[in-house]
Amino acid sequence: MIYDTLYIKNTLQKGRGVFTTKKIPANTVVEIAPVIVMSSEDRIHLDKTLLHDYIFEWGEKQDQCCMALGNIPIYNHSEANNCDYYMDFDAQLIMIKTNRKIAVDEELTINYNGEVEGEKKIWFDVIE
Repeated sequence: MIYDTLYIKNTLQKGRGVFTTKKIPANTVVEIAPVIVMSSEDRIHLDKTLLHDYIFEWGEKQDQCCMALGNIPIYNHSEANNCDYYMDFDAQLIMIKTNRKIAVDEELTINYNGEVEGEKKIWFDVIE
């Protein structure tokens, strides 16, 4: 399920992103998408490809990974995120839900660290 006002467009700095054509109230589920679950061995191979940027750690022990379908891989990261994501390991789904009102043409963002703010560096924030 994808909320009918969502659309994809290019951003100035982050590539493509998910936006809305209409206001969306807080606490609205805007997307529920299935995932393809893969093993930790698969993750070793995926980390050597462009898909590394789009997979999620998966499972109670985060010992697997998954590729989410739908728009999920296109939501950009922000620590000031306006949406949160929730994983249903049993049903193999990811849900995106707004955490505040979203304005017309505003980009919908998630915090790639989940609910943790600033404690864990995102792969593209790590400077080597």
